[in-house]
Parts: sequence; C-alpha cells; structure tokens
Amino acid sequence: MYLEHISSPEDVRALPESALPALVSEVRTAIVESTSVTGGHTASNLATVELTVALHRVFETPRDKIVFDVSHQSYAHKMLTGRAAAYLD
Repeated sequence: MYLEHISSPEDVRALPESALPALVSEVRTAIVESTSVTGGHTASNLATVELTVALHRVFETPRDKIVFDVSHQSYAHKMLTGRAAAYLD
C-alpha cells in the first residue's frame, strides 16, 4: 500500500510512474470508505484525484502553491500531504 507511506508531495514525486495507478486507486478507495461512514463530498473529491496527483508530480509543492476553489475538492491533497490517517481505517 502506497498511501500509508506518503507524508509529503516529495513522496509522491519519488514514486515510479508505474505506481501511480495503484496510488490513485488507494486514494479513491479511502475517499469512498471515509465518506460512507462520516459523510462528506464524495463526487467532487473523486473527480480531482488524478488531477491532484498530477499537480504534486509536476509542481514542487509546497514551494509552488495550489489553490482549490472549494475545500470539498481537497481530500486527495490532504491525503498526499501527510494527513491520510484521517481517511484510512
């Protein structure tokens, strides 16, 4: 499992490209499972998973800033910046 070992965008950039589909799948699963229990914005977050992974791969976050227009699209970002435990069992 990749997501358990991601604590920063640097960890995302360090992954081989071949690992990205598995990481995306883990993030999607965590969003669905978490929002099924606690509620939240499922669809808007699922729509931004690949985009968020790509942003963290291409840009040097946190030096380069990412601004989400609404916070309910940022669950994947939170998971990739060291806060995945809040979404995992």
